[in-house]
Amino acid sequence: MALGRRIKVEEESEIDLTPMLDVVFIMLIFFIVTASFVREAGIDVARPPVSDQPPPEDTENKNIVFTVTETNDIMLEGRRIDLRSVRANVERLHAENPEGKVIVNAHPKSKAEIFIQVSDQSREAGVYDVSLATKE
Repeated sequence: MALGRRIKVEEESEIDLTPMLDVVFIMLIFFIVTASFVREAGIDVARPPVSDQPPPEDTENKNIVFTVTETNDIMLEGRRIDLRSVRANVERLHAENPEGKVIVNAHPKSKAEIFIQVSDQSREAGVYDVSLATKE
């Protein structure tokens, strides 16, 4: 009888993980199916239709056209100008023709920063209609 007291029967308890794994997989499937895919914010650009005919020349509404070269040089009427003189040139040309708009004709390899600075200078000069044109 002494031996019976010394032997202790220990029951090993095991946790069954199968139901928990089932629930986790069901939740995973639920979240994958109901997840909404996020669309990144951006600017929608409405491009005009491409035509082979050049735009009609309008002598009354002559636009102010800046050309940005591949090396980020700013050209106005065939001459190179500094970024600091964009505002003065826009003010002068806008005084001559108040209906004129500013068009920035940028090379595809030029920096977007130059377009932003030219458009900011144009807006400071009082012309708020600024367009971007690129060469193919």
